[in-house]
Amino acid sequence: MGKDKLKRWKENEGFDHVFEPDLQAALRGVDGDMKGKWSEIFVNENPITLELGCGKGEYTLGLARQHPNRNFVGLDIKGHRFWRGAKTAQEEEISNVAFLRTRLEFIERFFEKDEVSDIWITFSDPQPKDKSGTKRITSPFYIEKYKNILKSGSLINIKSDSVLLYDLSKEGYLEKGYDIQLDSKDVYGELINRVDPELKSALEIKTFYEKRWLKEGKKIHFLQLKV
Repeated sequence: MGKDKLKRWKENEGFDHVFEPDLQAALRGVDGDMKGKWSEIFVNENPITLELGCGKGEYTLGLARQHPNRNFVGLDIKGHRFWRGAKTAQEEEISNVAFLRTRLEFIERFFEKDEVSDIWITFSDPQPKDKSGTKRITSPFYIEKYKNILKSGSLINIKSDSVLLYDLSKEGYLEKGYDIQLDSKDVYGELINRVDPELKSALEIKTFYEKRWLKEGKKIHFLQLKV
C-alpha cells in the first residue's frame, strides 16, 4: 500500500465535507447517518446534484463553480482519488461540495426518496465483460436504483469516450422504454451548439483525461435520460 494513499485517507478524515460510512453496515442493510439529511449537511435547501464514479472530482468541482446555488456530491469507492477534489474544495472554499465514499449499489442507503435533483456520470468504466449490467454504472440495473432517490422528472446525464458504454447503455434504455432526451456520439460536433446555455456550460467542463482523449482525436458521447 502506497504512502500517498495512506496520507490521503488520513487527510480525508479531517475534511468536514468528506463522508466515509461503514460499508459493512451498508451490506447489512443499515442506512447511513446522512440519508435524508443532506439539507442539514449543506445548511440549505438547494437542489442536490450527484456525480457518480467521480474519480478526482473534477466534474463535481466544475459544476459547483458554475452553480453556487446548487449542492454537489461526488461519489466514488476510492477515497484516495477524490481526495484531490476534496482538498481543492477546501483550498478554494467551495462550500456547496461534498464527497461520499461508497459503492454505488448502496446508493439508496445514503439518499432519501426525492432527495436528489439530477445525476451526472462522466467517463465511467464500460465494463466490457459485464453481461448482466451489475457492474456498469450506466446500466438499467443501476438506473432503477437512481430512480429511487431522484425527484420525478430529474435528468441523468452520461458523458463518455467509450463507444461500447454508449452503445450498451442506449440499447438497455431502449429495451426498458426509458425517456431519452438527448443522444449524441459527438458532443463537441453536432450537439454542443443545439443545447441550452446551462447544459452547454456543463458539457464544456473537461477533465484531465478528456483533454488527452480529445487531442488523440476521440469523439465524446452523451446520453440524457428523464426519469
